[in-house]
Amino acid sequence: MKVGRLGPAGSIILEEAPEPRAGAGEVTVRLAACGICGTDLEKLRGNYRSAGILGHEPVGRIAEVGDGVRELREGDRVFVHHHIPCLTCEICRRGDTTFCPTYSTTNLDPGGFAERFRASAAHVRQGAVLPLAPSVDWATGALLEPAGCVRTALRRVGLPPGARVLVLGLGPVGLLYARLARALGAGWVGGTEISELRRRAAERGGIDAAIDPREEGAVHAAVRRATGDLGVDLAVPASGHPAVLRTALEEVRRGGTVNLFGLPEAGSRLDEDLQRLYLRGVRIVPSYATTEEDIRDVHDRVADGRLALADLVSHREPLQRITEAFRLAAAPSEALKVVVTGPAF
Repeated sequence: MKVGRLGPAGSIILEEAPEPRAGAGEVTVRLAACGICGTDLEKLRGNYRSAGILGHEPVGRIAEVGDGVRELREGDRVFVHHHIPCLTCEICRRGDTTFCPTYSTTNLDPGGFAERFRASAAHVRQGAVLPLAPSVDWATGALLEPAGCVRTALRRVGLPPGARVLVLGLGPVGLLYARLARALGAGWVGGTEISELRRRAAERGGIDAAIDPREEGAVHAAVRRATGDLGVDLAVPASGHPAVLRTALEEVRRGGTVNLFGLPEAGSRLDEDLQRLYLRGVRIVPSYATTEEDIRDVHDRVADGRLALADLVSHREPLQRITEAFRLAAAPSEALKVVVTGPAF
């Protein structure tokens, strides 16, 4: 079978590999679709301190069911979450399961960009293999993991009804963040983005202000108009660049929250006046990854029509064209969300 993997010098290559088999308690899945995430792109650039496995947003049909699996059947349409916590350590018992030391060490075999991949017995046992409702198409299903990350972030920071939210960077995950914030009761949602294509997509999704940050003073002026010179309740750097975080800190109100959501580059630093942050009472809350609970919540909202995501997928490229798919995903002026499709699509 074919598998997309990291190649030399930041490239992605398509290799032949043996098909995985389902052991006791496990399942294998024939790939239908897997989204390209910003962290996949960062792995190609060498900026992400994590395992080099690519593809963590997959959906497909169960190909093989191992001994002891009762709740899943061959042919079932499923989403599979790549990471799972241990559920037994102190961190898990306190509810911070995405920060469990085990969480980031787990994965799919050999990854989501494979014609067929294996989910471990722990994945199956913990509900990380989620049946898809008939109303959730393959491409939308490939958005459940990043949308779940947004849901986890909003649960972590809290979103009071009517809150004013500024999303800095309207790439695929920023667009998801803006849409989820609106669906969960935000009163005003603004966003910044240099790509006209992505600003227009945000406007179609109901964002109140899609701002080009290259226009001097435009972001500050829009926030002040919307908040009466107060500043937003929640500022979200959806890009990890320190300059974006600085803007978030400037535009959040006193006592407000900055959700450190976009992945910062390894080794990046922020030079800020800590006394000023202290006196303004600004909270900086990181949020990493997602949980089965939040993925199910997003899935149910999509399935019953409360949350529309399908229009955010701009390109569907077959696994054989994975190099072109990654090129598109790295081109803000050309693409929104790019999905790689497999044999079950």
